[in-house]
Amino acid sequence: MLLIYSNPESWAGLSAEQREGLARSHEELTHELTEQGLLVSSAGLADPITTRTVSVRDDTPTTTDGPYAEAKEHLAGFYLVECDNIDQAIAYAARMPDAQYLAVEVRPVMDTSGLEM
Repeated sequence: MLLIYSNPESWAGLSAEQREGLARSHEELTHELTEQGLLVSSAGLADPITTRTVSVRDDTPTTTDGPYAEAKEHLAGFYLVECDNIDQAIAYAARMPDAQYLAVEVRPVMDTSGLEM
């Protein structure tokens, strides 16, 4: 999974041309990954202001607005891709325009097919 991170300052600091380029780059990469049969799913996430964080303590759920207050970065979107190895995933993450502005995290998805549910 390629996890795209952003923060309000980095996004606000982009020019309209840079934002358009970022969107265009995502469209091109999505098209390429789809053509190669590697794209499982992708999505951008809504603004963190719409986030609700849920925790349960002593069987009592508590909900707070937004992500953790200490966090400056937030998860802005993701690509779930079927790669042969971690190096291939890293190569695609490096091509994402977001890697130039903040970071793209590469994290393998756990195979839970052998777990009993």
